[in-house]
Amino acid sequence: MPRPDPSTYQTCMVRPDDFDAFWDDLLDQAGRIPLNATVERLALRSTPEVDVYEVHYDSLDGIPIAGWYCLPTERPDPLPTILHVPGYNSDPSIPKASAKSGYAAFFAAPRGKLRSNAQFNPGYPGLLTHNIVDRNTYAYRGFYIDAVRAVDFLLTRDEIDSAHIGVTGSSQGGALTLIVAALHPKIRAAAAGAPYLCGFMDAIQLTHTYPYQEIRDYLRLYPNREPAVRDTLAYFDGIHFGPRITCPIIVNIGLQDNICPPETGYATFETIASTDKTLYPYDGCGHDAGRSTHGAIIDTFLEKHLKS
Repeated sequence: MPRPDPSTYQTCMVRPDDFDAFWDDLLDQAGRIPLNATVERLALRSTPEVDVYEVHYDSLDGIPIAGWYCLPTERPDPLPTILHVPGYNSDPSIPKASAKSGYAAFFAAPRGKLRSNAQFNPGYPGLLTHNIVDRNTYAYRGFYIDAVRAVDFLLTRDEIDSAHIGVTGSSQGGALTLIVAALHPKIRAAAAGAPYLCGFMDAIQLTHTYPYQEIRDYLRLYPNREPAVRDTLAYFDGIHFGPRITCPIIVNIGLQDNICPPETGYATFETIASTDKTLYPYDGCGHDAGRSTHGAIIDTFLEKHLKS
């Protein structure tokens, strides 16, 4: 039987009535924690064109978070800025290419990622189901806030233009792009690719691949916990952050993606409140979501919104 048109998919996820209150409270909690940021230039990683820094800052629960920060050595002040956010099983790379293009560039490493895993390290697989039955201790509670706090760090830097900060990433990075754009008012533009963490309970029916398979594995072992799992995930579903996103945003998805089903990408895009939003569905593409073509579109989009 042919698969139904993914653009018509209706999510089974239900946005909790106290969704906004839950996240506003977490933002308030995080805002009362001093950043205690440290910034160390790394001569070994720097080049004549780019200065590279290792950064640490404190986030929710007092957990120290790391990141790579890059600046062009020849630069006017203030600089437009790009926050890069990572995929599920990949560690942040040093964003030298963005710095060479004239941006201040930060690649965040939320808790559990390399250099941010001393106090919290559920592993991959593991992160997706860590404390999945309790919204107040679920792994992504702190993980999401860690990414948002990266913007707070950037706002402490004299060399950046606080009115021109963008965020981008793909897969889990696509989800984090949505979350940061939804939760931080200083985001000027966002480019989300193949967003993961959207339509959790939809995805475990639409695909049997990892990482979503982790939830299926968990529920196979603990079937009686499904109501609690569903209730928890409702607070972390990218679909439910859409109404809080008002900045210009582009989203790209692969119509043959068997990791992040295109149905969930369409459902997420529909909820985004921004009046300046564009969806790029790529036929014939899987989880790469048309990256080879779409990379230039992201570059042009960010330049338009961050350098003008």
